[in-house]
Amino acid sequence: MKWDLENPYISEIRVLPEDIDELGHANNAVYVRWLERCAWQHSRSLGLGLDEYQQLDRAMVVVRHEIDYLAAAYLDEELCMGTWIVSWDSKLRMTRQFQLCRPRDGATLLRAHTTFACVELSSGRPRRMPREFIELYGKAIVGV
Repeated sequence: MKWDLENPYISEIRVLPEDIDELGHANNAVYVRWLERCAWQHSRSLGLGLDEYQQLDRAMVVVRHEIDYLAAAYLDEELCMGTWIVSWDSKLRMTRQFQLCRPRDGATLLRAHTTFACVELSSGRPRRMPREFIELYGKAIVGV
């Protein structure tokens, strides 16, 4: 696989019947679900899952998606979504980069950037990242 950056966190995906739209390929909204799933899996692998978010009364929430759909995915295809944390201010914002690849032919189907902001769960208001976010997300940041 030709990844845009080294050492991605990789989420494996199989295109299911419910992912397919009237045009016979994976619907664009499904790609967004795959981005979210990959980001959550990566966060959990770093030690920051929903339980930790709730205990800390903080969460990273999406404020912006930038998605380039490059090629279609079809039923039963095996895909790999890679993600990297590529920037952050260690206070409020963090950006992930994503790349969706089809191992069968090496094609890149999607590239995306998602910007997240830290919020206090109890109020929904923006708040500084807690020390645990800085420590755990911080170790996963890659240079671009």
